[in-house]
Amino acid sequence: MFDASISANPITSLQQHPDFCGALRLCGQKPVVLDGQTPVTVLSRWFAWGGRAALISRVDLRANSIGDLSRRLCAVGMGHVPTLITPEHKVELGTGGALCVMTPAWVAEINLSGPDHTRLALQHSKWRNQLRRAQSSMITIQNAPIEAAPDHPLFRAELAQRKARNYRHWPIPLTVAYAQIAPNRTRLFTAHRRGRIIAQMLFLLHGSNSTYHIGHITNEGRQVCAHNLLLWSASNWLAERGILRLDLGLLDSVNAPGLVRFKLRSGAIPRELGGTWLVLPALTRRLA
Repeated sequence: MFDASISANPITSLQQHPDFCGALRLCGQKPVVLDGQTPVTVLSRWFAWGGRAALISRVDLRANSIGDLSRRLCAVGMGHVPTLITPEHKVELGTGGALCVMTPAWVAEINLSGPDHTRLALQHSKWRNQLRRAQSSMITIQNAPIEAAPDHPLFRAELAQRKARNYRHWPIPLTVAYAQIAPNRTRLFTAHRRGRIIAQMLFLLHGSNSTYHIGHITNEGRQVCAHNLLLWSASNWLAERGILRLDLGLLDSVNAPGLVRFKLRSGAIPRELGGTWLVLPALTRRLA
């Protein structure tokens, strides 16, 4: 699908950050954290028929081999629990006894480690022209931590978008819990024009990395390309504070080709994840 890659620097995925684990617990979930040099968060679920399955999402297998993960799962009594693993990087786990059940997805990432003029040069000319249009459209940008309130206008707008466009995302209570656990690691960028809010984008910070989470835009905001200015403003703000990478989320060229164009034209680079693998830890440990 894509052949470009971003320059290497440490990735702490949002799903494996301690703040995400804390938010899950605040929502009543009971994630298991595998101790070790690099802790790993494991979600599990019991089904009505009495079976149990587990999920390890966006784990960095450069620091945790599949054999090591299997041993650690066995150590916490999950040796016979079918486990889905989605590695953060492209890997081959078949030789260790894992079964690939889904081909790798791709994410778009902006490298924030360089100067702003370098990032500006990476933008597609059409995207850069839209940014200039927004900059000349009397838009004021403000940013602050998001209020941890379920009835926040952004959350209401997000729920309405999900219903209209028929897509799924984090439950709103989980986002609220993240804002409660780590209020200073949420950042809501808001575009105002003539006294009206025309667009918003919410970013979550985790370690030296960040993730675009949710946002909305009005018709007026679309006309003046407000999301271009919001993303550019957020990228500069994050870079100034030492954040190295901005994850813009999955690339879905089938269901959201327009969003894919917006992300890649912003200067983001596509990166391949590691697919989805089914593992029986006890068997994998023996094979490894």
